[in-house]
Amino acid sequence: MRVQLFIPPGGYAAERWTKGSSMPPLGILHIAAALEREGVAVRVVPAEVLKLGWRDIEGEVRSFEPDIVGVTSFTENRFQSFELIRRSKKARPGALTVMGGPHASMAAEDTIAHLPELDLVVRGEGEETMKELCRALETGRPGPDVFGRVAGLVFRGRDGRPAASPPRRPILDLDSVPPPAFHLIPFEKYNFTFEVPGHGALPAVNVMTSRGCPFNCSFCATPVNWGRRVRMRSPENVVREIENLVARYGVRVIFFYDDTFNADPRRVEAVCDLLLERKLGVFWKCDVRMDLMTRPLLAKMKRAGLFHLSFGLEAGSERVRNQIVGKKIDIRDFHNLVRWCNELEVVPNVFFIFSHPTETWEEAQETIDIIESHEGRIEGSIAILHVYPGTPLERTAREAGVLPPGFSWTKRDFSRIITLPMAQGDVPLFIDRLTWRQVSELVFRWSFSAGRKTSVLRRLPQVLKHIRSAGDVRRYLVMAWVYLRLRLGRLFGKKPSRDGRRLR
Repeated sequence: MRVQLFIPPGGYAAERWTKGSSMPPLGILHIAAALEREGVAVRVVPAEVLKLGWRDIEGEVRSFEPDIVGVTSFTENRFQSFELIRRSKKARPGALTVMGGPHASMAAEDTIAHLPELDLVVRGEGEETMKELCRALETGRPGPDVFGRVAGLVFRGRDGRPAASPPRRPILDLDSVPPPAFHLIPFEKYNFTFEVPGHGALPAVNVMTSRGCPFNCSFCATPVNWGRRVRMRSPENVVREIENLVARYGVRVIFFYDDTFNADPRRVEAVCDLLLERKLGVFWKCDVRMDLMTRPLLAKMKRAGLFHLSFGLEAGSERVRNQIVGKKIDIRDFHNLVRWCNELEVVPNVFFIFSHPTETWEEAQETIDIIESHEGRIEGSIAILHVYPGTPLERTAREAGVLPPGFSWTKRDFSRIITLPMAQGDVPLFIDRLTWRQVSELVFRWSFSAGRKTSVLRRLPQVLKHIRSAGDVRRYLVMAWVYLRLRLGRLFGKKPSRDGRRLR
């Protein structure tokens, strides 16, 4: 069997990865490593870092002559993934086209139903599913009978409609999963670095040490994609991988790419103990659940190399945060963790989201007030609320009309949904009670508070490239007007009014 795995030209499609740096694709590389272990010939093609055009991609497929072409997908870059499937089928009609990744997993039936060039979707974890698929194809012809025997697949049944094999059970022993096959990508081309205070930009790599999330945030796709049961690699397994990455690739920073690195605080302590014992000299960052943190744990994490800690507050309003989002976080936990980070010289990066369902302008003010009152004490990462398939928020969005009747994730329905592709990718935005003017004000007030230099003129070419409808023109004009109004207000010492309409 010959398997060719692609990352589409859009890559992760996040704004932070558009400035000459990108992040290696762990999902694809774990699958590639699992297939290599089975003796399958695998080629990984990261089209984004290789800067491949569509004709280049077709040439790659023809040259390798794969039996299976696999493509990963994120909601942000799904249209590039769809096009890559079409191009692959055109270049090698006999190859089986397979799509995986978060978007395809969560919108599997929709994707199969509307993308005729796609043969299969791998739902959820792909390592075991792809191995079993390769074995099945060695003994049987591709078709519903064979696909139905491989757990974790969505395909077309004999009637042409989406069908599914039994769900695949999660991999409980993550130590059994081989480490990512970094040797199959041009690692140096990713130029993946993080700025460490006092040390400058250092070479970095991402490492995932657990899968799953037990919490209930309404917008989050992780429990749908990875499951609610948190499965963890052992501390020894984690640190052994870090040792290999340091020795082979010279990395100095580890980005623990877990949704909740401290889901088991005792395991975090054990990882820290090993890092200290082996004196690897690495710096690291991670995402945590703030109410599971204690000051002694944070102090040990700092001694072991922690320099940057991310955690989500999401909304300043207690009603929105706990009743609408389902975060179940006490604001005192936020204040405590920020204070501890400041005392221990760890950078606290706090996630905030604007425009939750039913969130009023007054409640949104509570979020921006927290951001502005902590200026200089936190890094704030903000987003306008994204709608992802398979989440509770998607149901809310359909019921509220944010996603119109008949909406499909495979269609470019830009006249009826709101997106901001320049910064947020091709993800529908949830705009409910807040007006676009108010949302724009919140975004720019955060930008000014964070000390970001936002140049409307510099971004104008990108803006024009992403205009797709009359609605886009109106929204960008509103954003430009709000930006100029706030900028002039800051120059003359005026503050935004509480009603979000004028300066005072």
